[in-house]
Amino acid sequence: MVAVAVAGAALPITVFPACVARSGPKTAALVELYTSEGCSSCPPADAQLSRLRQTLDSAAEVVPLALHVNYWDYIGWKDVYAQIAFGERQSWLVHANQERTVYTPQFFVGGTDLRSRQGRLSEQVKQLNAQPATAAIRITAEPTTNGTLKLSAEATTPAASVPASLYLAVTENGLVSKVTRGENSGATLAHDHVVRIWIGPIRLKEGAAKVQRYVALPANWIRSQLDVIAFVQEEPSGKVLQALRAMKCAGS
Repeated sequence: MVAVAVAGAALPITVFPACVARSGPKTAALVELYTSEGCSSCPPADAQLSRLRQTLDSAAEVVPLALHVNYWDYIGWKDVYAQIAFGERQSWLVHANQERTVYTPQFFVGGTDLRSRQGRLSEQVKQLNAQPATAAIRITAEPTTNGTLKLSAEATTPAASVPASLYLAVTENGLVSKVTRGENSGATLAHDHVVRIWIGPIRLKEGAAKVQRYVALPANWIRSQLDVIAFVQEEPSGKVLQALRAMKCAGS
C-alpha cells in the first residue's frame, strides 16, 4: 500500500497496487456448494467448505464457492446472500449432469455432482488436479480511489475445443448470521466463500474471452475478506476446464 500526497488535498489518497493471478498447468478443482440459511441440513456442509483447505493435501489446487439459493425463503427465513441466478445455475448443472433432483446442500466438483460428500470430495479434487489444464486464465483486480473494484479476466482454450464460457465472481469470507426464523431458528451461522458478485457467462469466441467490470463494494463488505474467482466451463456439459482464485485483492 502506497500513500500519495496530492497538491491541494487535505488528506492523502490511498493507492492500492493491482492484484494479478494466473492459472497453472494443472486443472484446479472448482468446488461449488449450493446452500441456504433456511435449510437445516446445510450448516454442516457450510462448515465443510470452510475447512476445505485444511482437509486437502497442501499441494491441492482448489477454488471454493458458496452459492446461496432463495427457494428455501418461503418457510420463514430470507437468506440475504441468496440470488435467483444461483438456483437457476444449480438447475442447469443438474440437467447437464443428466440428473433430475435439485437439493441442498449440493456439491459440484469441476461441474460434476458429488452425491456423497463423505470421503469423496478430496478424492475428486486429486483426480482433477492430476489432469493437465485445457484452459488458461488471468485475473487482474485493482481497488480504485472511489471505492469501486476494477475487475478484469482473460481466458483462452485451444481453438478447436467445444463451446465454453468465462465466469467471474467476488466472494466474501467470515460472514456470520443470527437466524431467528425457519428451520435454523436460534442458530448462529458462519459462512465463507460466499458469492457476492456474479458475472457471466461470457462466451469464448475463437478460443478466447475477455471481461472488464467496475463493481461497487458496499460499505459493510470487509475488503480484506474478498477474493476474486474466474473459471472456464464447457457448454452444455458443465465440465469446468480451469479455475483460478485471486485472494484478498480488494484492499483493506
